Amino acid sequence: MRLLLIRHGESEGNTELRLQGQGEYPLTERGREQSRLLAERLRRLSLAALYSSPIRRARLTADAIGEAAGLGVTELPGVQEYDFGELSGLTYRELVEKHPEIVEQYRRGPDYPSFPGAEDRETFRRRVCEALWGVVERHPGASAAVVAHAGPIAVFCLEVLGLPYRRPLPLRIHNGSITVVEVRDGPPDGRDPRPRAALATLNDTCHLQGT
Repeated sequence: MRLLLIRHGESEGNTELRLQGQGEYPLTERGREQSRLLAERLRRLSLAALYSSPIRRARLTADAIGEAAGLGVTELPGVQEYDFGELSGLTYRELVEKHPEIVEQYRRGPDYPSFPGAEDRETFRRRVCEALWGVVERHPGASAAVVAHAGPIAVFCLEVLGLPYRRPLPLRIHNGSITVVEVRDGPPDGRDPRPRAALATLNDTCHLQGT
């Protein structure tokens, strides 16, 4: 089974350096072009299904892919971005000005600071991984694509690699990128309940040259 993890096109929140979380920010013109180029690249693949985070920047990207590939889009709430709670929507400059204590916690150590009203990090990791392993289970022997966000894609890559979810993250996921996870069909190893999987491609943006 091949699982394609796609980060949405550039959004206005990305260009403004905001903690977007689950907030709604439209795609920029560049983001719409990235979506078009993604669609052009993926239209030739034989995809069994196309899923998307319900957050609009992801859904718009998925709609462009689905139209080109002749596929409907199924929303997958489990791959929504991390909920930053009261910090949602702040720019990094505003974070420094309003919450210097959180910035200091970032500087001191590898653990994620506690954000007021934010989603628990382990809850986030678990919901993302459960949603994506569910896609794997539904499409044995096939290819499926999921349009999501940088945080969920990175968290699932850590799961596949067997690495802990801690700072600093050892990988980056760019807007419009494609990350591919290859999953071996059949029952999992008896010592590990997860399917056997390998990270085949990380952050592929070759289709975006010039954007």
